[in-house]
Amino acid sequence: MTLLRTVRGPGSPPGPQGGDALLMRAYELMIILDAELEESVIQGVINRTSEMVSASGGNVATTDKWGRRRFAYEIDHKTEGFYVVLEIVTEAQNLDDVDRFLRLADETVRHKIIRLPDKEAARRGLFGEEAAPASAG
Repeated sequence: MTLLRTVRGPGSPPGPQGGDALLMRAYELMIILDAELEESVIQGVINRTSEMVSASGGNVATTDKWGRRRFAYEIDHKTEGFYVVLEIVTEAQNLDDVDRFLRLADETVRHKIIRLPDKEAARRGLFGEEAAPASAG
């Protein structure tokens, strides 16, 4: 069983079946920031990332700050980083700007975007009540 969330919007490109529905998927974004940054700078990167997701029609469902963690190995002559995990519901193409922003940001040590399987996203309640099972066939 696959869970899909469709959204209709003015000027939206056609969906995968030729309609005007857009496919929303759940993603997990982990960001590792420089541990030496001040809290206000860290919060600024989180806010900017959330704004970029929202501006492209997505939604940041949760933001989980893991805090300072020791690396398993040295990265860019650093031994610690500040970890943040965001759960996002959006279209895949909307993450291109976020990916580019994090790749170019000096504050970011590493980042990774992972698409969550539909079952896991549903288990976490990321689709909310608007989720509808897709018909197979």
